[in-house]
Amino acid sequence: MSNPTACARVGQDRANLYNEITDKIIAELEAGRVPWVQPWGTAAAKAPLAMPKNASTNRQYSGVNILILWGAVIERGFTGQSWLTFRQALSLGGHVRKGERGTTAVYADRFVPNDEKRRAAETGEDAQAIPFLKRFTVFNVDQCADLPDEIATAAPPPPAGLIEPTVDALIKAGGIPFRIGGDRAFYATAEDYVQVPPPQAYFEPINWHRTALHELGHATGHPSRLNRDQSGSYGTKKYAFEELVAELSSAFSCASLGIVPTVRHADYIGSWLEVLREDARAIVRAASQASKAADYLLGFVPGSIELPSLDLVVADHETA
Repeated sequence: MSNPTACARVGQDRANLYNEITDKIIAELEAGRVPWVQPWGTAAAKAPLAMPKNASTNRQYSGVNILILWGAVIERGFTGQSWLTFRQALSLGGHVRKGERGTTAVYADRFVPNDEKRRAAETGEDAQAIPFLKRFTVFNVDQCADLPDEIATAAPPPPAGLIEPTVDALIKAGGIPFRIGGDRAFYATAEDYVQVPPPQAYFEPINWHRTALHELGHATGHPSRLNRDQSGSYGTKKYAFEELVAELSSAFSCASLGIVPTVRHADYIGSWLEVLREDARAIVRAASQASKAADYLLGFVPGSIELPSLDLVVADHETA
């Protein structure tokens, strides 16, 4: 028989973890800093622009872990985006330096309570799983010693000359109807097409690519692709949530392609804050859906550029 007190403690810890993540992101937004737009390439950032990855498995972290680990890199001045668990550092012949403080990341999963299993068995309906987060600790490679040289050395950023042709190739290979023209960028949900003004309309040419990736992030939500709820009209919380997904998707796609992310819709920060204050799980859901959207788009990058999977890496507190 399950222990009600223990179950209550576990439930409270899950709720606290959602609140901790959300409160930190709310604090950043209220201070005028956007967590998915970091100051890469400036004195404030010692690490190169890249997606955070596990140094042992070479797989990229996904969802809200990207925001958590990017934040730790900037806040603590790490010089790279590679991470290990305590045991992984040992398995590679190295170790975490004494006194180093790890970074808490999260693993998202679902479970079905026993009461729900019984209800489903009695009614013949499908059992409803409950999402939850689980903590695990990782250490930046900077915090470790005696690692193999190929692990300890930060990977160089992708060559700048590959950026723009890669985005163009992604657009052509993705099959999402794409129009160039007009004076505003948007995704037409009902007609299923993206429209972006011509590159010469942008003060910096790279902003054309950032904008295109933002609108393509919206387009991944079409029923024929990832099938997100895009029914919200302008000014609603559903609309703000979808804009948050597209913002995060664009940031993740940009970082994977070596393009410094920017905020495409800073005027939505107020509505994002409203969504996050109302639902502590919203940022975790948005980041998860954004990872799937970026993963979908990056799947069309030409094979000449290798991009690790955005799949969630962790299975428990000792693997990442």
